[in-house]
Amino acid sequence: MLTALSIRDVVLVDALDLEVQGGLTVLTGETGAGKSIILDALGLALGGRGDAGLVRAGARQAVATAVFTAPDDADLMALIADKGFEVQPGEELILRRVMGADGRSRAYVNDQPAGVAALREIGAALVEVHGQHETVGLLDWRTHRGLLDAYGGVQPQLSAVAAASTKLKAAEARLAELKAQAADAAARREEIALNLAELDALDPRADEEAELAGERAVLGAAEKAIADLADARTQLGGDKLSQKLGAALRAVEHARQRAGQAGVEGDHPVIVRLSAAVDAIDRTLVEAQEAIAAVDAAADAFDYEPGRLDKAEERLFALRAVARKLHVAVDGLPGLRVRLREQLRLIEDGEEALTNAGREAAEAAEAYDLAATFLTSAREAAAERLTAAVMDELGPLKLERARFRVALEPTPGRRGPDGVETVRFQIATNAGTDFGPLDAIASGGELARFALAMKAALAGRADMLQPVMIFDEVDQGVGGAVAEAVGSRLKRLSTGAQVLVVTHSPQVAARGHAHWKVMKAEKEGLTTTTVVALDEERRQEEIARMLSGAEITDEARAAARSLIG
Repeated sequence: MLTALSIRDVVLVDALDLEVQGGLTVLTGETGAGKSIILDALGLALGGRGDAGLVRAGARQAVATAVFTAPDDADLMALIADKGFEVQPGEELILRRVMGADGRSRAYVNDQPAGVAALREIGAALVEVHGQHETVGLLDWRTHRGLLDAYGGVQPQLSAVAAASTKLKAAEARLAELKAQAADAAARREEIALNLAELDALDPRADEEAELAGERAVLGAAEKAIADLADARTQLGGDKLSQKLGAALRAVEHARQRAGQAGVEGDHPVIVRLSAAVDAIDRTLVEAQEAIAAVDAAADAFDYEPGRLDKAEERLFALRAVARKLHVAVDGLPGLRVRLREQLRLIEDGEEALTNAGREAAEAAEAYDLAATFLTSAREAAAERLTAAVMDELGPLKLERARFRVALEPTPGRRGPDGVETVRFQIATNAGTDFGPLDAIASGGELARFALAMKAALAGRADMLQPVMIFDEVDQGVGGAVAEAVGSRLKRLSTGAQVLVVTHSPQVAARGHAHWKVMKAEKEGLTTTTVVALDEERRQEEIARMLSGAEITDEARAAARSLIG
């Protein structure tokens, strides 16, 4: 609720502080008194368009301040918090705008600097203006769907559609992701399969490179050692040495036999020495055979398999070649083999997952379409009720030739969280003319009265009304019963919201809970605009003036009392 309006140096206003009551507040005054200045100042405080022309002549700057009691509205609180300000329901919310004579402006929310755009958004959530040249909200077709939904009470159906839309988007995103993966996998599948086949054929083992390198070193050393042993055996002579020692032994034996034939026997020194030679040769023969056997045993101990070194080197070189090709270390080949097998399995499983995701997306789309059908049906029913309610309001407001309808226009392929159709309020101003957007109403007065008709039709739902509504000369060009109808509807609106109306109609003015009179006055040679809050007596006098003109008659006063009731 708007509780106060403070104006400094705006056009003809030098200083003005107004306390605003709830219900219906009417502003009256002679033409040119400056009623529009009050609304311009309020618009400035709400973030409306401002320029240096609003600054009073000779002043450095103009200041407009609007003070509200923050309503208990979660969306408004979220908006204010999103703009970086803190306020709780029931606390003061102060919107201020400072316009310099140089055309520069500054904005504040609760005395904290704010952007003009932020001020405008917060102001638009608090105050709705319907006047000669603008009807905020209703002319913007993007607000129509929300108004219809609120009027029709379709929140359950809307929530179901929003939930179905969330599930559908998730299912479609999953399907798109799997399709992208499938396309990428198809391009890589052949390469993966070839690499895996090569690794399967190679069958690398963990730590195999280290084992092969060690084996290669051992086998290389063994090969050289065996060659050395073969050379040693050659040097020992092998069988030839035994043959030579055997021949030497036989020769010494023949020599000993011949000595015996010559009569040398017994302990003769020749026989003793020949016997010692035989024994030495015999021992040498035995030891030579043992040495050859030892060398052969040493060679056998190496367990050397001819060609085994070549096989180890071929295996090692093959592992390293494949590792270089696949850009991994040799020790990483077994792990890569496992990963490639898993990738291939995922590609194969991905086909099934893709099929399942497609089915889930189709089911989600079907569920969405069903929920959207219920929402559309609820909106169609609400549209019929709203159309009838608005049409009932048009006749008494001198818009009897106008026709109103709510057009639901499906958007092909659209499955959004708020349904499949756009909603537009349309009007035909005269018989035989086509329906068109609301701004097809050319007359400012008719436009304001149509806005009043809409608001009157929506008045049964207080949560659909802005906290503050302003109607600027909604009664222009009408009188009598029509003005009475305008006044009664404004008063009806004020039971669920705060309404300010600028009026020239006594029938409207008589309906007000509070009455401000806007007047011009001379102050130190300058014309200024002032506002006076009228008590009951002065209010009656003002309405009498509106009825009779310059000269207020007793009959006018009596009529004023009758209107006020």
